[in-house]
Amino acid sequence: MNHFNGRYFQRDIILATVGYYFRFSLSYRDIVELLRNRGITVHHTTVMRWVHHYGPIFKALWHRYRTDHSTS
Repeated sequence: MNHFNGRYFQRDIILATVGYYFRFSLSYRDIVELLRNRGITVHHTTVMRWVHHYGPIFKALWHRYRTDHSTS
């Protein structure tokens, strides 16, 4: 299943944006400013939608990664 079909922005931009949100606990508007400095124009509500849509997927993958790589 490709979760990125039909999206206006490239997969890498979405992944980096959601990653910024979770890794650095930035606000949506802070992320918009970071992206603007890199020449990418996006609205903060778009970032919010990405976080809401892809956040659970990130968390599930992270949980799976931590479970698979935990030391016993």
